Amino acid sequence: MRKSNAFDWLTIILYFILVIFGWMNIYSASFSGAETSYFDMDQPYGKQAVFIVLSVVLIVFLLALESKFYERFASIIYIGSLLSLIGLFVFGKTISGATSWYAFGSFSLQPSEFAKAATALALAKYLSDIQTDIKTLKNQLGSFLIIFLPAILIIPQPDPGSALVYLAFLFPLYREGLSGFYLIIGASLILIFILTLVLGSIWVSMIIVLLGILFYFYRRRRASIPKIGILLLFGILFSFSVNYIFNNLFEQRHRDRFNIVLGKEVDAKGIGYNTNQSQIAIGSGGLKGKGWTQGTQTKGNFVPEQHTDYIFSTVGEEWGFLGTSFFIIIYTLLLIRLLVMAERQKSQFNRVYGYSVLGILFIHFVVNVGMVIGLMPTVGIPLPFFSYGGSGLWGFTILLFIFVKLDGNRKSLQF
Repeated sequence: MRKSNAFDWLTIILYFILVIFGWMNIYSASFSGAETSYFDMDQPYGKQAVFIVLSVVLIVFLLALESKFYERFASIIYIGSLLSLIGLFVFGKTISGATSWYAFGSFSLQPSEFAKAATALALAKYLSDIQTDIKTLKNQLGSFLIIFLPAILIIPQPDPGSALVYLAFLFPLYREGLSGFYLIIGASLILIFILTLVLGSIWVSMIIVLLGILFYFYRRRRASIPKIGILLLFGILFSFSVNYIFNNLFEQRHRDRFNIVLGKEVDAKGIGYNTNQSQIAIGSGGLKGKGWTQGTQTKGNFVPEQHTDYIFSTVGEEWGFLGTSFFIIIYTLLLIRLLVMAERQKSQFNRVYGYSVLGILFIHFVVNVGMVIGLMPTVGIPLPFFSYGGSGLWGFTILLFIFVKLDGNRKSLQF
């Protein structure tokens, strides 16, 4: 049987556009004005250039492997990923308050960035098993265990941002037949949580009861009073527990960020400094921007960690509205292309993995951009293929190019 390796070149081209454009903005965000080599390992842009070169080597390796390798060894890769996360509690290095890295001399590696691809492989393997039926409670619990076990290990580092990304795996579950009831419940809990912080438990409870009454009369022929009552009671109890969760389980920095986004606090010089300066930088770019390496906010280092989580603010200041539009269009094209690729897969394993890739990149993109422009709390997750960092770039490269390989081999599959 002849094997097909018709790789999707549009996806590959979009990847390199994002990586190169990202490096240009990392260069600008960390360039001091002195003449140095692009590969100066004392500068973030020099390290990122090396990371990019090594990513190309990694891509060649990923595409050279047989497609069946990823399915055959998915469970082993997942277990290895879990062990790497557990090992952080003993051997991890603390950077910026989070024990999320292994240190090898001057080089650090963040295993949570690679755990996403491992989890996507494991979930695809589990759901594609002939004995797995996502509509049964047993298999739903099995899927949730695979998804949230890495997240549970990541949260105590503490790294809630990376743990949040695992909600992206609900996309492939829903695509494979998981009831929309779970998504509705999840979205409702998030909405109740936010509304309770803004309005208080009493008002939210009254709203819940009112919506329950309206729902009953609107769908009275099929509505079940006991079921509606249980859901209403659960929603009310959750509302009254929000303040306890918020004040006791969240760290102070997380509470501050929520309060700022919800308008309950104004702290432009404290915890809200990053977001405030980021908004100033983006707003100052105007239509065309100030020019590459010419951003005054960027050159003045007003935005902390601008080359990592806040790299989008550099785009806004130096490339303006046109530059940010270009970036958003390119990223949107990549997401749409991944959707098309996922839908055309003949193999359930390939399709589930493709939707997992799509979900992860979508969550990162929306949350990071929303965080930088002040629409979401600062949770500290990078912009894939764009932010500085070897672990992040390699982790996302692995995630994407495994799917490129699986997609390239789809025509050789027989059913």
